[in-house]
Amino acid sequence: MSQRIRAPNSLRDRSTLLGHSTPSSSGRASPLNNNSQYQPNGQRFVDDLEGQNDEALESLSNKVKLLKNLTVGIGNEVRESTVQLSQMNDAFAETGDILSGTFRRMNNMAERHGCKWLWYIVFFVIVFWFFIVVWWFRR
Repeated sequence: MSQRIRAPNSLRDRSTLLGHSTPSSSGRASPLNNNSQYQPNGQRFVDDLEGQNDEALESLSNKVKLLKNLTVGIGNEVRESTVQLSQMNDAFAETGDILSGTFRRMNNMAERHGCKWLWYIVFFVIVFWFFIVVWWFRR
């Protein structure tokens, strides 16, 4: 950014710069209305103020662009996340269907084979538990 130029105190005083003008119909005093009495360096001070305003406006414009890009990025991320969550939901539903079908078939098989199936499950659990205990103590 450019350096600010210090104006003399007489130019920094608003009443001196504007010449005690009456407010316009909008209620604001404007340094550019025809009732103002400019001093010789007054126009230079107004140009400096306009330059500072332009710099501030450019800075605000850049910040607005940055915020716009940020919100667009957030929107894209939300859309992608929604698609991924939908796909995960479908995958979990499919897995649930597969497990419920497997459980149903296992129950059918257990009903056909009677009590033998229960002993197989107990044996499998004991063997699995044995391998877990052996693994735990070898660590």
